[in-house]
Amino acid sequence: MKFTKPHTLKEIAAIIGCQYKGADDFPVEGMNEIHVVTAGDIVFVDHPKYYDKALQSAATIVLINKEVDCPKGKALLISKDPFNDFNTLTKHFRPFEAANLSISHSATIGEGTVVQPNCFIGNNVSIGKNCLLHANVIVYDHTVIGDNVIIHSGTIVGADAFYYKKRPDGFDQLLSGGRVVIQDNVGIGALCTIDKGVTGDTIIGAGTKIDNQVHVGHDTIIGKKCLIAAQTGIAGCVIIEDEVTMWGQVGTTSGITIGAKAVILGQTGVSKSLEGGKTYYGTPIDEAREKMKQFANLKKIPEILNKIK
Repeated sequence: MKFTKPHTLKEIAAIIGCQYKGADDFPVEGMNEIHVVTAGDIVFVDHPKYYDKALQSAATIVLINKEVDCPKGKALLISKDPFNDFNTLTKHFRPFEAANLSISHSATIGEGTVVQPNCFIGNNVSIGKNCLLHANVIVYDHTVIGDNVIIHSGTIVGADAFYYKKRPDGFDQLLSGGRVVIQDNVGIGALCTIDKGVTGDTIIGAGTKIDNQVHVGHDTIIGKKCLIAAQTGIAGCVIIEDEVTMWGQVGTTSGITIGAKAVILGQTGVSKSLEGGKTYYGTPIDEAREKMKQFANLKKIPEILNKIK
């Protein structure tokens, strides 16, 4: 998430009430998770295991819970609770705005677009031309929808990320200040949920078609002309390249990449990154032909045991 204008390190430190290392006027342009940070961004880290990764990332401001040597060209924000302070910054720069209308005055809707009854269109939403939103579609704040998009009833676009930190008294949620971006010619079925990014964008690529009851996790990027069948669950921070096919009830772990033109057969559990251009099946996942051979060999076990007797 980029701020509407640059701020100084001193200003950011004052918002969260923490000490800092770096020049007072060190520029701060945004805040992001580590996998999408660029120069000028704040990244937070609160576990020693990830200190080096954060300090060596593209982020130039590191919100950290230990005083460490500051890398050259960077600045530090020293915090007792970086997770909580990151939430404080999200609330400051992307505060929740209560709605008082079904379609916000700040939303823009393109020529030829039809919005059926009982839809909700939030603040600062942009919808392109010739779209069709069927009844009871919910579009959260800051969502961007391109041209010629069809979204069926009951679908929710822009729900919060499923991202929590365990505390002694329960779970704290990492607040979501990102967006959903749906490109041109996308079709989304009924009762789907597409979570917004924590700080970045969840993206559905042009021409992709999504069936009913599909979940897309936060910060996931789905490429162009993909086909995703019903009841598929895609975790957060997944990259799905162009023209991937995922059949019904596929589930994925987070942080993986599925290569272009891969085909994943129904009820497969995707636990690792996959090379493109191949067909996969099963849990644990394998190339479909190899998996079928394994099943065939399993059927031979009783026969083999009888021969041993």
